[in-house]
Parts: sequence; structure tokens; C-alpha cells
Amino acid sequence: MNEPLLKAVGVHKTYLLGRRSLEVLRGVDLELWGGDFVALRGASGAGKSTLLHLLGGLDSPNRGEIWLNGRNLGKLSRRELAQVRTREVGYIFQAYYLLPELDALENVCLPARMGRTSAAEAEERAHDLLVRVGLGERTEHKPYELSGGEQQRVAIARALINKPGLILADEPTGNLDSHTGQEIVDLLCSVVRETKAALIIATHDARLAARAPRLIQMADGLITDQEQPPALPE
Repeated sequence: MNEPLLKAVGVHKTYLLGRRSLEVLRGVDLELWGGDFVALRGASGAGKSTLLHLLGGLDSPNRGEIWLNGRNLGKLSRRELAQVRTREVGYIFQAYYLLPELDALENVCLPARMGRTSAAEAEERAHDLLVRVGLGERTEHKPYELSGGEQQRVAIARALINKPGLILADEPTGNLDSHTGQEIVDLLCSVVRETKAALIIATHDARLAARAPRLIQMADGLITDQEQPPALPE
């Protein structure tokens, strides 16, 4: 691969709060390649979540460019950007964001159905993913019938159903006990190995960050340090 999967160049983001402006990102440069597993660390307010939202096309920078699979997200139409978010990016949030009226299988199917996958194919793929994350016997359970760890597994399956090349996880273990959190990270690592997707996790958890071969530190809206993984053998 000659070009990175994801490239951010000089990304700035400022929010207006009444008459006051809040500069959250102040010129971020970042490259991600297929198969990368990156941990993003920094204190609350450093800009981690904002950066993930921009990288996944959930929000737009005030200045700078974000390229995904060779396309400048800022140049895409609203329809094209929606297609990118649905088909090429998988989001995993700390709060899960499962629809309470849908069971586990239906929640996982949602992105596939939004991407025009047939109902039969979406259900088959969703069931396989739920089995993969250890919830093969819980497909008909509603979110309130599942533990926090089980809900996060549903959220991971949902993020993976369209086979995204980019997986963005914002504090995915923040609401989980340490054992369940390690199981979640094990699962994500195995997905990266198998699919060669790029995974970036924003986390305060030092143990989780230590699992990533590449660590990015943020402070005051800037990337202040990057530890690169060792070079792979030819």
C-alpha cells in the first residue's frame, strides 16, 4: 500500500460557546495504515473524542483536511459522506448507544440495512458476529437484559457488520470491569489481525494503551508525542 488508509493534515476544530470560542484541536497531523492499532491518550479535554469524530466524518474541521481511502472527506457531498460513515467506518462508543426497543440481533443489523444489505444477509452476518463475540445465545435479548460487557460486545458486532477498514473506539472499556475490558481488547486485536482494519482507541486506561504497538499522546489539542512500532520485517 503506497498511501495511508487515513490521513489528517493540519486539522483544526473550534466550537462557539455563546460569544466565546473554544479551540479544541490546533493543527493535528496523523496517518493510519491498514492493520494499525493505535492508542490515543491524553487528559480530559485534550481533544481525543473530537479528533475521532472528525476522523470518522461525524463532524468537520474548521481548517485542515482528512483523507480516507484516497478521498478528501471535506469534498464529499452529504450523501457520499453518509455512505462513507455507514460502509467504511465502524464506531464503538463508551455509552454503547444501542436502541432499547431492538434486540441484540436487530441492533447489530442496523448499519447493514442502512447500507442496503438485504435483510437475510444482514441477519446472517449479524448472527455470525454475535456468535463471534460470545453472544450467540443472547441474540433476542434487549439491551436492558444484557450486562455492560454484553452490551459493549453488541456494539462491537454492530461496528463490524459492514466490514469497515477503519474502526474508531472512544473509551470502549470505560464502563467495564478490568477482566471484561481485557476481553474486549483481545477481541478488537483479533479483528485487526484478521481483517487488516486500522483501529484507533481513545483511552485513559494505561493497561489498554500498553497493548497497542503505537501510542499517540495528546495535550491541549495537539499531538505531543508518538511512539512508533518496530519496523516489520520484509
